[in-house]
Amino acid sequence: MTELEDRRFDDPAAALAEVARRYEEAIARLMEAFEAFVAGRPPRERVRACYPAVEIAISAAAARPPDGRLAYGFVSEPGRFRTTLTRPDLFASYLADQFGLLLANHGQPLTVTTSDLPIPIHFVRPEGLPTDRLSPHQVPLLGQYFDVPDLALFDDNVVNGTDVPAPDAPRPLALFSAGRVDYSLARLKHYTATAPDHFQKFVLFTNYQFYVDDFVRCSLDLIADPTSGYDAFVEPGDIVHRRGMPPGGGPPPRLPQMPAYHLKRPDGQGITLVNIGVGPSNAKTATDHIAVLRPHAWVMLGHCAGLRNTQTLGDYVLAHGYVREDHVLDQDLPTWVPVPALAEVQQALEASVASVTGLGGYDLKSVMRTGTVATIDNRNWELRDHAEPVRRFSQSRAVALDMESGTIAANGFRFRVPYGTLLCVSDKPLHGELKLPGMADAFYRNQVDQHLKIGLLAMEKLRTLSLEVLHSRKLRSFSEVAFR
Repeated sequence: MTELEDRRFDDPAAALAEVARRYEEAIARLMEAFEAFVAGRPPRERVRACYPAVEIAISAAAARPPDGRLAYGFVSEPGRFRTTLTRPDLFASYLADQFGLLLANHGQPLTVTTSDLPIPIHFVRPEGLPTDRLSPHQVPLLGQYFDVPDLALFDDNVVNGTDVPAPDAPRPLALFSAGRVDYSLARLKHYTATAPDHFQKFVLFTNYQFYVDDFVRCSLDLIADPTSGYDAFVEPGDIVHRRGMPPGGGPPPRLPQMPAYHLKRPDGQGITLVNIGVGPSNAKTATDHIAVLRPHAWVMLGHCAGLRNTQTLGDYVLAHGYVREDHVLDQDLPTWVPVPALAEVQQALEASVASVTGLGGYDLKSVMRTGTVATIDNRNWELRDHAEPVRRFSQSRAVALDMESGTIAANGFRFRVPYGTLLCVSDKPLHGELKLPGMADAFYRNQVDQHLKIGLLAMEKLRTLSLEVLHSRKLRSFSEVAFR
């Protein structure tokens, strides 16, 4: 059997093993040639290796899903469907599940093949290509002997619903091509200073370091408890803390732009916290790349400006709608597209607020308001004439304003990742209560701990839901890809 021979499988584990074999052989070939290049022995001709791919051909009789309640794991029309694949070690559990669902729902074999999409030399090692070993005259020659990243091949056309395959070409089986996934894995390492392998399936985003400090303390306490279900905690620099062991790894030379912290479970169903800082651009960047890991949910925990005089500092806002004036997603998801609240996430967040505060029913309204959150891209919006923005906020029924939540929710909608938002009112600029140093410090000390506990409890509640309930049809489009 040669590398390019196609193989058919009716067993998901066997199909995954073949994908891994092809991928590992391709990576080994590229690394061997790269090491020779570094040693001053450039190849005689261009060295190319391509990503493995999986394909399924669905007949008209097998096209209908066996259960109309399904959200994923099937194709609704006859035809050929294909996707390229990378890092089978990282995505083993995910791929095995997707392969198994296709086989079970259609009864048609999977074909594993080698695609014509080249693997860029920069993506052959998870930790990154050691370009520091190249001499100055070798760097510009790298693209002469190897494929380098071609951003024209890493688009989000499938995600955005704008992909138009050629008439005879197979249709997409997954949201992301292998190259798009590898690109995001490399970006995650750069932006968060942690390896993608550490990311967990439930992700919290925050915009303040105070939440990180509390998350670190809470995580270390949880991994010290053998009954917690958590077995490791990872900080930037891939510093790994395990129960009863000294931490391994070392801090990065400088703090990354969006540091990530991972409270890990053996099955990957733990909690990752990312401090995205302030602004919609960071929010989009983080979610653009984390989406390829196919998380089960992501939730924004941060601070907001309360827009109603009836709110008090420390009140919570559970977003059930968004005014999207962040503008960073306007070309990918038009602002006329509604970004609805997801019942499962809303219920988990509300129940967690009730549990942590000890309030319920009508009394819960004294500390939490459900309503619209306006997300904008101007941090100093208060300095403008208030008449126009206040009128728009009132018309939208907005109760809070921030710079990240609408972006995170919109990208969750776009990437088919369940999303939610629970904010804490930290100032009321329309009513003279500004975020000033003394007030802010006291507020942070008193409120952040409770807010984080609510977020962690909500994620634990979401983890108890089945994937069929959490990844429901609400996030799927007319003609959807089969992979979740």
